[in-house]
Amino acid sequence: MQPTHRSPRLLLPVRMGFVTFSLLVALVLNLVPVGNFYAVPDFVALVLAFWCVREPHRVGMGTAFILGVIIDVPYAAVMGQHSIAYVLLAWAAVVNSRRLLWFSPSVQALHMVPLFLMVQLVQLVLRLLAGHRFPGWEYFFSCFATAALWLPAHYLLLWPQMRPIEHDENRPL
Repeated sequence: MQPTHRSPRLLLPVRMGFVTFSLLVALVLNLVPVGNFYAVPDFVALVLAFWCVREPHRVGMGTAFILGVIIDVPYAAVMGQHSIAYVLLAWAAVVNSRRLLWFSPSVQALHMVPLFLMVQLVQLVLRLLAGHRFPGWEYFFSCFATAALWLPAHYLLLWPQMRPIEHDENRPL
């Protein structure tokens, strides 16, 4: 079976410094106060899932757990709510990483919707168990907004790895 997405570029190896920087930027973006606006994407989930798909041996459930604890503290959320959700997201992204890389980035975004929805459901169930009330169906808009950012995030996060296209008649790659 041939891959549906072909790129004319070869990617350079990813630098862990850039991965760490992108995760820190996602943490900062998640901490921006937005009020009661529900369609705010979960940037940490987006970037975490992206790196779990692209670099499953370097970014995984341990990174997800640490990021979840860091997010739980400023939100004053049920302790472990984001950690459990992010660990499940990382596990699902790593398990599906080989299959997802066969698809184009736009099709990958469609495959990520159920994973981001799972994050929202886990967080909602834990909140309800802690005694909070149901926030309404608009609570789930966040997973669709996060999936909609998969395509721009794909190109933005892979941009530093893109090797310039060099045309050499004597070299096939």
